[in-house]
Amino acid sequence: MPLLAHLSELRRRVTICAIAVAVAGIAGFAMSDLVIAAAAEPLRHLQSPSLTGLNFTRIGEAFDLRFKIALALGIVLAAPVWIFEGWAFLVPGLTSRERRAGLLFVATAVPLFFGGVAFGWMVVPQIVTLLAGFAPAGSTTMLTASQYFDFLLKLVVGVGLSFVSPLVLIALNAVGVLSGRTIVRGWRVALVVIIVFSAAVTPPADLLSMLVIALPLCALYAGSAVWTWLHDRRVERRNRSES
Repeated sequence: MPLLAHLSELRRRVTICAIAVAVAGIAGFAMSDLVIAAAAEPLRHLQSPSLTGLNFTRIGEAFDLRFKIALALGIVLAAPVWIFEGWAFLVPGLTSRERRAGLLFVATAVPLFFGGVAFGWMVVPQIVTLLAGFAPAGSTTMLTASQYFDFLLKLVVGVGLSFVSPLVLIALNAVGVLSGRTIVRGWRVALVVIIVFSAAVTPPADLLSMLVIALPLCALYAGSAVWTWLHDRRVERRNRSES
């Protein structure tokens, strides 16, 4: 395909993804009350030091909060669409073997993303309890709704994306773009990328939340490095036996 045709195809795929996120976001806006109530639940169980409920400091902050929740839910609920569209954009340039590997990637990436989102949601209460516990006795922790939900939504979506990241390396190895040896040797670069990514999806100066994201990512990277290295060993043995 010529360059203009590629750009036209990319625009069509991006438009489909945007429509899917918008439609899912409308449903997310309708569910925002349930999300706010569920997300505020961990705050009700904190005993000491005292902690106030969520505070809205601006007239339009409540609407902004619902819009953020709708956008985050739109991205999460539309995950099967944008993951598939990303794969479909690459299909014309893939061989039949690479297409089979791509289908396996899509089939695995969707449940892994949802699993990561669920895991992120489950660890939020423990993180909130731990962080709030550092306040001195007798103090009152004041929380703005925007600050709290920025922390929560970035954490949940960030963990979901982190669960998919090893599959990207495995898929690139399966199609011959990256060797297992390259992935193993690139651990320093991967560590820097993981730290930057973890800092981006967590609140500023919140080292504990950053570690919650970074440590599982490091473990997943190590697992993908071992997997790709073993895969390359199997391919080498098969090639030697065939020759």
